[in-house]
Amino acid sequence: MEIIQSILAFLEGPLNDFAWMYTFLPCAILGGLYLTIRNGGIQFTRFGYAMKNTVGKMFSKQEAGEGAVTPVQAVTTALSATVGTGNIVGTSQAIALGGYGAVFWLWLAALVGMITKYSEIVLAVKYRERDAKGDWVGGPMYYISKGLGKNWKWLACLFAGFAALASFGIGNMSQVNSITDSVINAVTSFTAVSPAAEQTLKWSIGIVLAVLVAVILIGGIKRIGAVTEKLIPFMSIFYILFTVIVLAAHITSVPDAFVKIFSTAFTPQAVFGATTGIVLKQTIIWGLRRSAFSNEAGLGSAAIAHAAAETKGPVNQGLYGIFEVFMDTIIICTLTALTIIASGVTIEFGVKPGSELITAALATVFGEKFASLFIAVALMLFAFSTVLGWSLYGTRCVQYLFGHKAIRIFQVVFILVVIVGCVSPLSFVWDVADTFNGLMAIPNFIGLFALSGVVAVETKKFFGDKNNL
Repeated sequence: MEIIQSILAFLEGPLNDFAWMYTFLPCAILGGLYLTIRNGGIQFTRFGYAMKNTVGKMFSKQEAGEGAVTPVQAVTTALSATVGTGNIVGTSQAIALGGYGAVFWLWLAALVGMITKYSEIVLAVKYRERDAKGDWVGGPMYYISKGLGKNWKWLACLFAGFAALASFGIGNMSQVNSITDSVINAVTSFTAVSPAAEQTLKWSIGIVLAVLVAVILIGGIKRIGAVTEKLIPFMSIFYILFTVIVLAAHITSVPDAFVKIFSTAFTPQAVFGATTGIVLKQTIIWGLRRSAFSNEAGLGSAAIAHAAAETKGPVNQGLYGIFEVFMDTIIICTLTALTIIASGVTIEFGVKPGSELITAALATVFGEKFASLFIAVALMLFAFSTVLGWSLYGTRCVQYLFGHKAIRIFQVVFILVVIVGCVSPLSFVWDVADTFNGLMAIPNFIGLFALSGVVAVETKKFFGDKNNL
C-alpha cells in the first residue's frame, strides 16, 4: 500500500504538473496559435466549408474498401472516444475545481484545438500505411517515424507507449467508473442501497461491460465503426435536446451564467475568495485539462481512427477534425456548463464531482428520478462507445510497438481493466487518466511542430485547387 500511495502521489504531483502546467498548457495555446497562423486560420476562415463537407455529408451513403472504414465511421469512432464523460463529468470537474472561469479556458483551448486536430489528421492520412492484414494504420507514431525519419523512431515509440498506457485511463477506467457511478446514483434515487449491495453492483456492472467490450473487440475496427456510427448521433441529439430544455426553463439565468464565466476567467478569487483554494493557475489548468480530455486535440489519439478512413486525401479527412472539436467542446461541453451554472445547483468547489452536478441540474426540470435515469443511460452509452474507440487506439499502439502477436494480450488486459475501473476509487482513476494524457501529448506536439510545414503545404494545395471549392 505504501508503494501504491507513493506512485499515486507522484502521478498527482510532480509528474502531473510537468505534463500539464509546463508542457501541455504552452503547447496547446501557443502551439495552437502557431498552427492557426501557419494555416491561415482555416478553422475560422473555412469554417462554413468544413461544416458543409463534414456534417453536411454525414447522412449520404458511403462505402469503404477492404481494410478501411467510411469517413463517417472514422469520425464517429473518433467522436466515440471523445463525446462522453469528458463532456458530462469532465466539464463538471472543470467548474468545481477551477471555478466558472475554467469554461473560458476550455473554449479557448477548443478554438485553437480545431486546427491542432485538423493537423493531426492531415498528417495521419498522409503518412499512413497498410499493415500485414491489409488494414490502413496511422497516427502520431507513424507520422513521427516516417515524416521525421528513422532517427526519430524512439519518439514514435514513446508516443505509442504513453498512448497505450493512457488507453487504460482516459479510455477505460475513467469511462467505466463514470458508468458505475451514474448507475448507482440512478438506483439510489429509487431505493436505498447498502454498502455491500453497492460493491456487488459495481462488480456486476464491470463483468457485464467487460463481456460486451470483448464481443465487439473481436470484430475489429469495422465492427467498432458500425456500433459507434449508430450510438453517437442518437445519444448526442437526445443529450443536446434535454440540456436545451433545461436552459429554456432557466433562460433568465443564462446571461448571468456567461457573466460568471467571463468575470472569473482571469480573477477567480474576486468571486470565490481564498477559502475555496481556487486560483488563476487552477482555473487555467482545469479548463485546459478538461478540454483536452473532452476533444483530445493535441493528444494525437483521434488521428489513429481517421487514418483508417476511405478518403480522397489528407485535407478532406482533416476537415472532420474541425467539426469534431466544435461539436464536442463548443456545443456539448458548453451546454453542460451552462446547464449546471444557470440551473443554480449547489457546487462544492474544490471537490472532484462525478455525474451528480449535471444530474441535479436536469432534475430541476425533469425530476430527480428521470434525471438520474437519463444520465445513467447517456453516460453508459457515451462512455461505452469511448471504451470502444480507445480500445482501437491502444491496439494500434501495441501493434506498432510489438506487432500483431501482442494485440490479443493487450485486448485481454484491456478487458480485465474494465472490471478494475468499475470498482476503483474515483480520484485514482482520474489521476491516472490525467497524467498519461499529458505525457502522450509531448511527443505528439514535437511531431506536429516539426511537420507543420507539411500540413501548411497540403492545406495551401487543397484550397488553391478551384475544383475543391
